[in-house]
Amino acid sequence: MQLVRFNPTRDLFNVRQRMDSVFDDLFNGFFDGSRTDMIRGWNPKVDIFEEDDHIVMKAELPGVEKDKIAIDVNGRVLTVKGERSSDNEVKEERYTLRERFFGRFERSFTLPAETDSEQIKAEYKDGVLKLNIPKPETGKPKRISIQ
Repeated sequence: MQLVRFNPTRDLFNVRQRMDSVFDDLFNGFFDGSRTDMIRGWNPKVDIFEEDDHIVMKAELPGVEKDKIAIDVNGRVLTVKGERSSDNEVKEERYTLRERFFGRFERSFTLPAETDSEQIKAEYKDGVLKLNIPKPETGKPKRISIQ
């Protein structure tokens, strides 16, 4: 038997994974063995970062056709929504494992105050949606010279 020093924070990082596992196990029986996230739908992963004069948002949308993506701005809320269609090449009962998600998605983000929505640029390439959102003038850092 090996002695392991007690570390109360060691398992703290695994709490989310354990909770997900508990709920997956609990709900699998109610949905005929299918995974609960298949029923819920899917949300694309998003990275948001700042550059000098704009904010960049990149969303992973592999397999989504460009014409099935919509970007809306209502006030300060930017919404990206769309749909990824499933391949109907294989019948459902022939699958052994199915981890890719299909169906509709929608993600909403709050823009900084006074963002000019007319200046937002969108580009879609290789399954990645990239938005360039200009920073409002009030949010940009200003350098004051000393005289």
